[in-house]
Amino acid sequence: MAFAEPVTLRGRHAVLEPLSPAHEAEAAEAVRDGELWKLWYTAIPAPDQVGREIERRLDLQEKGSMLPFAVRNAQGRFAGMTTYMNIDAPHRRVEIGSTWYRKSAQRTPLNTECKRMLLAHAFEQLQCIAVEFRTHWFNFQSRAAIARLGARQDGVLRNHQIAPDGTLRDTVVFSIIAGEWPAVKSHLDFQLAKPREA
Repeated sequence: MAFAEPVTLRGRHAVLEPLSPAHEAEAAEAVRDGELWKLWYTAIPAPDQVGREIERRLDLQEKGSMLPFAVRNAQGRFAGMTTYMNIDAPHRRVEIGSTWYRKSAQRTPLNTECKRMLLAHAFEQLQCIAVEFRTHWFNFQSRAAIARLGARQDGVLRNHQIAPDGTLRDTVVFSIIAGEWPAVKSHLDFQLAKPREA
């Protein structure tokens, strides 16, 4: 049995379901909301590349290094994608990443709840010792969102990757370790109980 098996996670604001090729049309429509692929510091597929991206994620799932999810909002509308990636089963570590949400779903409780569900599953079911988050140095919105979750910055990997446009990516690394999860969970529950996300 694989370390991380496909699973559906349900909350009040979001549902995470196993990604499949059947999500292609909905994902292509969602990525048009905000023209997300035009953000130079992200790797979000253009509408005509969504099928290839789903295939890439499912191939990595087959190899045991990724567990991809489709994200739906409370009304059942396709909102984006997220994953457990860089799965390290022997050391019980995962990274939550390759996440994007349609523009109309951003700055809503959806992201907080998705992260809350993914973290709970990682620490409470998979018995992870740490969960990582990584983002581009210039993705200030993502860095702020990760810090708001309660993750701590571990450092910056300089010249970590070559981006599709040829620029060099500095990657900011954050993590939450198992001993921090109870406090982080309380923090996220508090955020989700507010009338509006902080």
